Amino acid sequence: QVQLVESGGGLVQAGGSLRLSCAVSGSMFSSRVNDMAWYRQAPGQQRDVVASIGRDGATKYADSVKGRFTISRDNAKNTVYLQMNSLRPEDTALYECYAEVRHGMVPADYWGRGTQVTVSS
Repeated sequence: QVQLVESGGGLVQAGGSLRLSCAVSGSMFSSRVNDMAWYRQAPGQQRDVVASIGRDGATKYADSVKGRFTISRDNAKNTVYLQMNSLRPEDTALYECYAEVRHGMVPADYWGRGTQVTVSS
């Protein structure tokens, strides 16, 4: 069974920085992690994509975080990172990790449980 485990959330003042990590673990024999992404969901709002990264390193960002957040990955460790700088109160949300894992020829989507990020003004 595949699991995604996030870490790095917490409470930070506006203007501060946090770095999130998400590691894919479990039954990865004959499997490969393809696209990875970070999503976030604030109370009462829908879940939105923050940033995504392909296995080749190609990245995409939501307009609201461009220039402030950087997504990266380590394919050898099956880990994705999100460096968040110049944080704003509106960045407060539960941040969830996503990974598409291909087991042989069969793709499957996986989600982490999330890590809370709270930015105080």
